[in-house]
Amino acid sequence: MKIFICEYITGGGLYRAPLPDDLASEGALMRDALLRDLSDIHGLSLSVTYDVRLPRPDLDIHAIAIHPEEDIDVVWDAAIREADAVWIIAPETDGVLSRLSARVLAHGRKLIGCAPAIVDLMADKYQTYQALTAAGVSAIPTYRRAAWPSSRKGAWVVKPDDGVGCEDVRYLPTTASLQAWLSQQEDEHWIIQPYVEGVAASLSMLCHAGQGWLLSCNRQRVAIENGDFRFSGCAVNALADQWDVLDPLAKKLAAAIPGLSGYIGVDVVMAENGPQVVEVNPRLTTSYAGLRASIGCNPARLVLDLLYNEIFDGTGFNMPEHLSRQVIEVTP
Repeated sequence: MKIFICEYITGGGLYRAPLPDDLASEGALMRDALLRDLSDIHGLSLSVTYDVRLPRPDLDIHAIAIHPEEDIDVVWDAAIREADAVWIIAPETDGVLSRLSARVLAHGRKLIGCAPAIVDLMADKYQTYQALTAAGVSAIPTYRRAAWPSSRKGAWVVKPDDGVGCEDVRYLPTTASLQAWLSQQEDEHWIIQPYVEGVAASLSMLCHAGQGWLLSCNRQRVAIENGDFRFSGCAVNALADQWDVLDPLAKKLAAAIPGLSGYIGVDVVMAENGPQVVEVNPRLTTSYAGLRASIGCNPARLVLDLLYNEIFDGTGFNMPEHLSRQVIEVTP
């Protein structure tokens, strides 16, 4: 079976644009962890593209160098056609993940991940909030710019509706400061959430056909610096003592959005009144880089077993009964 791994940042997505060190580092971290896991599975042939400004992946795989004079779309289309299946790691921002996913399906290849319609739903934080709360999943209230409750007192968080991670996420300590900040913004794509005190956390989980399997409960290292949120890594399974609380949340979330498929990352705040979902990431997240060492099991194999079992509706998938829960630090 041939699998093309398309990591957007390191794989040529910015090949004619500046390549920020932090994005390249985080992308390579996830890509290389996935490549190592897939390389350990017998019968797989792997391919990947890489921006020539970055080192070639240090594995015995088919690695295609991307130069500025090439057409990345032509190269990616060829790599997709050569593969049986494609695993994409890309941001939801500006529809990147959705468009790449649609191209895989247009070429008739197996997409290891969520369908474009689900990616589009998860990229819209307001619509995600609506879907979760309609199913009874506790999530941080999320408002569009035109309809936020300006009479509420307290701190606020604003972010792009299709943003990723902490990119362009702002903390405003008062309603007045939020109003002043918004008055200077011409774009309407901001969404607004009340700031919720608590421990920044994330879930690494598998999803398919409305079922969910929790893999790890992670602590996120997130700080606020001059009003900007900064992510500096995570500790995989550092919140394993919260498993009995977070496992039911994972299962409820998977049932709420049955189109979620494969590896899913969920950002959560462990608030005083219980966990509240911040957003859902329909793709690999940074936590994946420490997952195998933490759970003592190859997560890429679990994803392929889940998606390729004989019944193919999730009912034939058997999660290992006893996953390890070692704490593994991950720093991009």
